[in-house]
Amino acid sequence: MKIKKIFYSTLTLAFAGMTLISCNDFLDKMPDNRATIDTDDEAISLLTSAYPENDYMMVGEFMSDNVDDYGANNPYTDRFIDQVYHWQDVTEDDSESPEEFWQASYKAIANANQALASIEEMGANKSEKLSRAKGEALLCRAYNHFMLTNMFCKNYNDTTSNKDLGIPYMEAPETTLYPKYSRGTVAEDYEKIETDLLEGLSLVGDADYKVPKYHFNVKAAYAFASRFYLYYEKWDKVIQYADLLLGSDAKSQLRDWSQVATMTTSFDAESQHYIDVSLNANLLLLTAYSSLPLATGPYRYYTRYSHGNYLAQNEDCKASNLWGSYIYFYSRPHTYSATNLDRVIFYKLPYLFEYTDPVAGIGYRHTVYPAFTTDEALLNRAEAYVMLKQYDKAAEDLNTWMHNITRSTTQLTPEKITTFYKSKAYSYDDDAKIASTIKKHLHPAFKIDEEGSTQECMLQAVLGFRRIETLQTGLRWFDIKRYGIEIVRRVIGADGKPAKLVDVLKVNDPRRAVQIPSKVVAAGLEANPR
Repeated sequence: MKIKKIFYSTLTLAFAGMTLISCNDFLDKMPDNRATIDTDDEAISLLTSAYPENDYMMVGEFMSDNVDDYGANNPYTDRFIDQVYHWQDVTEDDSESPEEFWQASYKAIANANQALASIEEMGANKSEKLSRAKGEALLCRAYNHFMLTNMFCKNYNDTTSNKDLGIPYMEAPETTLYPKYSRGTVAEDYEKIETDLLEGLSLVGDADYKVPKYHFNVKAAYAFASRFYLYYEKWDKVIQYADLLLGSDAKSQLRDWSQVATMTTSFDAESQHYIDVSLNANLLLLTAYSSLPLATGPYRYYTRYSHGNYLAQNEDCKASNLWGSYIYFYSRPHTYSATNLDRVIFYKLPYLFEYTDPVAGIGYRHTVYPAFTTDEALLNRAEAYVMLKQYDKAAEDLNTWMHNITRSTTQLTPEKITTFYKSKAYSYDDDAKIASTIKKHLHPAFKIDEEGSTQECMLQAVLGFRRIETLQTGLRWFDIKRYGIEIVRRVIGADGKPAKLVDVLKVNDPRRAVQIPSKVVAAGLEANPR
């Protein structure tokens, strides 16, 4: 079988000299050699390059409310992370810049499209193997477009998404060098993502790979569907796919924090365990060029902007919560305090280094991260239950998550949750103050009940749990967008408390949609408004 030559357009910021299959030894070998499959090798092997090699996590995390500014006297920063933190259009080169994420995602999409074209040429229905490969390719195409849309566009909503700028949805291999594209709308992108997702779900299987969790497998596809429909505001479907994933015993599918409590306290050991392929919680593991483990780990890296003690003690993982003071199953989160270092972290993503020249000591920083987990899917379902006002079922899911990560014996009920959150003040309720609490005003485009209602209080609980669950992975940013949560930018003083308010990201601030790459704008694609 001959594979047609692909021309990468200016949309992907790549050129015709780029190859379809990754030649990077680290990513080829990590984590399962990306083995191809007998007689259909050439078509199916394209799918190993249908996953992005650059991720959204650094940008998502440092644009969110999970970090504070520790002042100009802290030298551990650079122009790239300065721009990200201040919601500026990024002009600096970095392996985790929006431009690199855009390029990597569209390159992955191009490879998925070429795989689909090759599979169709060979006859997608001639074997179950090719049919499953088609399912994986469709899921890869859907996932890459989904993450691009949520990074570079406004969040989906029924009110404005039929007008809001989307991203070009690529459904076929390119055959010309400089094709012209239009952005379409967010609503159009979501419709196409759903079409690919549903067809992919109907075809995908687990039989063809040594390690299915390094590919879109059935459970990962269910988790993707639960997140997609959560962002799409289709609550019944969130529950449908979370149910298929979690089964009748959700707790047995979650990350076993009590097991982590028995481990030796070590960043390397715990972070490697976090991405262990054998864990039920990890559904799809991806590799990426990344410095995020340094920026969110026990290192003096990017410490000017940090998840420090003030945030932890007042807003998330160390704050007094529904379970009381923080009583996690293990002595975490870890706290680091020293000159120019105030960081409170979980040991999550491992720091992996690929030497290209061992003598010179140079190479590439990498990590492996779970793109989907059962823990996130459980909280997706809890949120959907709250939106449908099935509060007892939502409380049951919140209990499952809480009892899995903490030693609390408290049994949450809708009444307890409502009473707890009604007693809490909102963060930044007075413009003259910049104090934090675990509760923030919610301004979603979809309708929710008034502040202080059972629904609003239970959403506060879900979002608070989600914030802790997704800490250091960048997903908090998308919850901020979906719920119109306003974020302050402030400088933390020498006493460890907020000293100065610098900026506020308001509900409808256009900076919530990351600017598309300048090279793509120069090539003729419409920029996000500023």
